[in-house]
Amino acid sequence: MSAVMRDARLAKFARRKRINGVALALSLAAMSFGLFWLFWILWETVRLGLGGIALATFTEMTPPPNEAGGLANALYGSFLMVLLATFVGTPIGIMAGIYLAEYNTKGWLASVTRFVNDILLSAPSIVIGLFVYAIVVSRFHSFSGWAGVLALALIVIPVVIRTTENMLQLVPPGLREAAYALGAPKWKVITSITLKAARSGVVTGILLAVARIAGETAPLLFTALNNQFWNSDLSQPMASLPVIIFKFAMSPYENWQQLAWAGVFLITVAVLGLNILARMLTRVKG
Repeated sequence: MSAVMRDARLAKFARRKRINGVALALSLAAMSFGLFWLFWILWETVRLGLGGIALATFTEMTPPPNEAGGLANALYGSFLMVLLATFVGTPIGIMAGIYLAEYNTKGWLASVTRFVNDILLSAPSIVIGLFVYAIVVSRFHSFSGWAGVLALALIVIPVVIRTTENMLQLVPPGLREAAYALGAPKWKVITSITLKAARSGVVTGILLAVARIAGETAPLLFTALNNQFWNSDLSQPMASLPVIIFKFAMSPYENWQQLAWAGVFLITVAVLGLNILARMLTRVKG
């Protein structure tokens, strides 16, 4: 009987080993398939994008067809709108995340907020652009940089809310209890203990939100539109790098296509840098 049981165990072990080998091979094949396309995209971006990078790219305006120029107005417009959207959306997202994690974890308002936040996280960005177009652009009868800032801020807020709430929930309850035992008020515990312990995760969420909105095109098409010239007035249409890339890449003009690839390269480098920084911050102890 023992020999029969041993043979059964060996057969079961061999079957599990075969299944494990098949699963490992399929996993490696899927990883290789994904990495192949990723490296191909990165190679094409570097190969075609570096050719359009020059000093004029950062100092001259977007040109007419078949003339020399750069992306200075688009770079400035993207930087300004992303910066302002981050400043608008980040405090709202952090405060809402603190409320959900520290003040009202299971109430009806928290449930509704999480539900709406999940919808905003999964909603296509073009829907947010259409929403801002309906409530801002159509009412004021003008595209504007402020409308673009609002659309991008609505994308930042749910990302920061989710990250802040999750990071605060990971803080050990013992830290809060020790602070309460010393007589610290709740606001002091939050600002000095829990937020400090979760700051690397919160900052990571902010950086990921910035990386997301840096490449958004659809919301800006319906809000900020575009501007062929330099413009620092947010009440007027404003150029942005994703919209310029969309416009120039669809054109038949070689100089526009080259600038589009240069813009793709710059956005890729910026987003890659933000993601690497976010990864580094997640490894830093709070």
